[in-house]
Amino acid sequence: MSERDGRLAVGIVGAGRVGPVIGAALAAAGHRVVSISAVSEASRDRAELVVLAVPDDQLASLVAGLAALDAWQPGQIVLHTSPAFGTGVLEPALHRGAIPVALHPAMSFTGTSMDLSRLTECYIAVTAAGPVLPIGQALAVEMGGEPVVIPESARAAYAEAIATATTFSAAIVAQATQALAQTGVENAADVLAPLIRSTVDNALRNSGGLRTAHVPPSFGSI
Repeated sequence: MSERDGRLAVGIVGAGRVGPVIGAALAAAGHRVVSISAVSEASRDRAELVVLAVPDDQLASLVAGLAALDAWQPGQIVLHTSPAFGTGVLEPALHRGAIPVALHPAMSFTGTSMDLSRLTECYIAVTAAGPVLPIGQALAVEMGGEPVVIPESARAAYAEAIATATTFSAAIVAQATQALAQTGVENAADVLAPLIRSTVDNALRNSGGLRTAHVPPSFGSI
């Protein structure tokens, strides 16, 4: 960590929809993004926080490959954004002295600036060892979300729940929009949007899981 003000030099590996948005959110919190999708020796050395925003099926090989290159630095925070894994996948980095954190924003990314405002409305799943957990929670808050702790043992169940909600919601919306469009309605998505939002909102409230207010707690600077 930066000795001057607690801010971190951040390296982002993964220039898809998620990586740049996470980088922008951390930059807005005062951290310095020093590299994106860079694995050069210089960029690895100067990054105090490395964010791995890559597809699930690439994460394990990436972590192991960087470990084989002796890329991980003692005391360096390594964070991945995959819903499917906890910190176990980061074990090769841990063995070289890095600090592993699993952090997944529970939202669908578009890769645009729209995601930054959505981050302020979402929960962020945090998995980390006890002494490291406050770091993950603080990063989640600084990204604009509200941290929810997911134990390592529950990470697979969490991922299944996220996948179910995402896949089912997208399929139903597409099916309903197509059906309405076939009736001759040109702006089918606009017509259905308020109905879908209110229906989902009501369903969540009836499940007892939706709060009326969403105010992330403050953990202060890292």
